[in-house]
Amino acid sequence: MDYEVIVIGAGLSGLTAASLLAKRGMRVLVIDKAYSPGGSCGIFKLDGVIFDQGASMLYGFGERGFNPHRFVFNCLEEPIDVIRHEFLYTVNYKGKRVKFWPNVEMFALELAELFPEEKDNIRRFYRDSLKLYNHVMVEHPVFSTPDENDGKESLEGFKKHPLSYLKFLGYMNKNTDSLLRKYFTDPEIFKFFDKLTSTYCYTSVEETPAILSAIMFVDNHVGGSYYPAGSTLFLPGRLEKVIEENGGKMLMEKEVEKLIFEGEKPVGVKLTTGETYRCRDIVYSGTVWNLYEKLLVDAEVPEERMKWAKSLVPTYPSVVLYAYVDRSVIPELTMPVEMLVGNPDRIDENEVTVYIPSIDDHTLCPPDVHVIEAIGPTLENWAGADEAGYGEMKEREKARLIAVLENRFPGFTGAVRYAEVATPRSIERYTMKKGGAVAGPKQMLGQHMFHRLHTKSEWESLYYCGESTVMGTGTPTVTISGLSAANAILKKRGFEPFRYRKDMKDYVTTVRRPFEPEDRYEGYPEEMRDVMIRASRCFYCEHPECMEQTRLDIRGIMRRVTVTNLKGARTLAEGYLSGTSEVEEHLEDCETRCVRNR
Repeated sequence: MDYEVIVIGAGLSGLTAASLLAKRGMRVLVIDKAYSPGGSCGIFKLDGVIFDQGASMLYGFGERGFNPHRFVFNCLEEPIDVIRHEFLYTVNYKGKRVKFWPNVEMFALELAELFPEEKDNIRRFYRDSLKLYNHVMVEHPVFSTPDENDGKESLEGFKKHPLSYLKFLGYMNKNTDSLLRKYFTDPEIFKFFDKLTSTYCYTSVEETPAILSAIMFVDNHVGGSYYPAGSTLFLPGRLEKVIEENGGKMLMEKEVEKLIFEGEKPVGVKLTTGETYRCRDIVYSGTVWNLYEKLLVDAEVPEERMKWAKSLVPTYPSVVLYAYVDRSVIPELTMPVEMLVGNPDRIDENEVTVYIPSIDDHTLCPPDVHVIEAIGPTLENWAGADEAGYGEMKEREKARLIAVLENRFPGFTGAVRYAEVATPRSIERYTMKKGGAVAGPKQMLGQHMFHRLHTKSEWESLYYCGESTVMGTGTPTVTISGLSAANAILKKRGFEPFRYRKDMKDYVTTVRRPFEPEDRYEGYPEEMRDVMIRASRCFYCEHPECMEQTRLDIRGIMRRVTVTNLKGARTLAEGYLSGTSEVEEHLEDCETRCVRNR
């Protein structure tokens, strides 16, 4: 048998599962179609500017509240530096900027200025929600998906606060609209909450399950929002580091064609290149559609189950504008995350969320520019466009998104130094998210919680994690799903699962804001620090010219050294260079072809 566990997909959920299993000593293989790990959480570079591919604001690193990222890094005993934003974000709504304070009471006062007639109700709603949140989520942390929770971990909390737990469970099959109507009457405030649920779940208050919104309306205020110091490359990079330091293997730029079945049981995978790998257990972290329409082609799947998978409604397709602009066009008091609401009455293309991570992290770009990522829904029919029509659509979308940003930042259009648009087709190509649905199946009533994929599949050797599973959308929730998949395998094998302990050592460090270039790799020896800084200059090109005449994974080595994964980098180098004569001359030849020379 080749490996004990094969993980399909190197997004955050798959990397979380793989790193935890490797930490427990299992032989793990991670396979992904992309050339670098992270899925939607990663970077690309252009002109020395670092762009986040997708995730650019991360929850779950707080010292309190729902903090699965902090928990996982503490379990892995892997240090990571993060920047905490002063505010979660700002919503630009009807000409006013609503600041999301890292304090529920302060935010309630802020929101009351927008809806003064609902002031008392707003305070009561957030007071009750915070009480419920503290009783259920904070006092007795449980890092598990509901389908894998054995009940014992929650029993102590239930005994202490039975009414809060019963109230919380009572929200299971109710929508957020019904929850809000217990407090509010002004129809305008419902429109505002529509914008919040669309940001978190890509759903309206009528679609969003109350059990989700009851938590998310207060969770982020308690835990805060964060950005990995040095770029989002460091989050998946550090998980990859743990995998490789513990004997695991990353197999990138390889796509799984199907699962191999023997005796009605998955026993391995076949790649599109024809290679096969066998294992005892498989963890799948992709979309539900790719699973049932492709990977399970040799399985006997009941027709009813296939119909269920195909019937799931996806989140809306998205477009992303990547740009960098003159720093002077972004006002001093701008926040790293701003939501621009063009149409308060419904969710449409005028709703754009803008990320400017360079406000808090000065290592991402030169000091005279800011890096911009703006994401929003698209109503265009991208699937059927031919090459010429597709190019025209991209240009229209770029102009439209720049115009939206011009309304918020006057002079933006003339300040753009570079801009590019990723369409739903781009998103599907790089992340395998069907139709560019950035958050998988909608977390709406009828396909939420237990109506999604569970951690354990129909087959005892196949496990699921990711946004198509019980926890659904968002970086903290997919991390929890990966943790639950790992724990399920550990428990089956007789290993100790990862559980919360009050005395756990903390490996997450919150660094000062803004994070400056001179702050990188603080504490490392000067020589090693210099090597890491040099490695970080690599562009991680999709088609690296430096590797055209070599089998040495130069790009992969540079990525690993950048995130301090020296063992992984050394393994790549030694496996190739030990059999190569005239090594120095060979590497110098590779370096002359580096795109940076142009």
